Amino acid sequence: MSISQHQQPHYIHRTGWLRASVLGANDGIISVTSLVLGMAASGASSHTLFISCVAGLIAGAVSMAAGEYISVKSQSDIEEADLKFETLELAKNPSLELQELTRIYIRRGLQPQLAEEVAIQLTAHDALDAHARDEIGINEMTAAQPILAAWSSALSFSLGAFFPLIAILLSSEQYLSLTVGIVGVLSLTLLGAVSSYFAGTSLLKGSLRVTVWGILAMLFSSWIGSFFNIQIG
Repeated sequence: MSISQHQQPHYIHRTGWLRASVLGANDGIISVTSLVLGMAASGASSHTLFISCVAGLIAGAVSMAAGEYISVKSQSDIEEADLKFETLELAKNPSLELQELTRIYIRRGLQPQLAEEVAIQLTAHDALDAHARDEIGINEMTAAQPILAAWSSALSFSLGAFFPLIAILLSSEQYLSLTVGIVGVLSLTLLGAVSSYFAGTSLLKGSLRVTVWGILAMLFSSWIGSFFNIQIG
């Protein structure tokens, strides 16, 4: 088999959207389900729970989008500032930058002569790209993408919050808390498995990690909500 035919699947290019999507969906399921269970424990009616769930979905999706955009945009601003600084240094001190790149390759295990030759060739091809990748640690697969992160978070949060919303609609008043809780646990298990699949890791470990923390959050919310339960009549 020739080199050109040899291809290996890697997962690092999924980092940006996968992190935002998993965070959003996980937050959507846990926060909205916990909100519903907490209010249910306080004695709220199913109508109140439904309105609260819708409000939680909308507010959470907008908040996740805004927060994720601001966070990732800050990272993007730092990357842009570093690239501008590196561009100036390459223009002012090309020989020093070449030496710096050579030292990097020597530390990575290349012989000095070979390291210098590699640095010269990469500099001739695209000096900024070489320094961005090997000196700063910026590359196109892991570079910050604020818009993508914001949309991924908002959409995934909405999908996550959709599970407790459906549970409320399909459940009777008598078993509402139980139904919402079970749906919440099952949806977290599914999320853990799906995210682990796309990340190329163990489905079992991913499911357990997400589910356990979600159950703890739901139980805590129900416990807090029970303090506000007012029996009428």
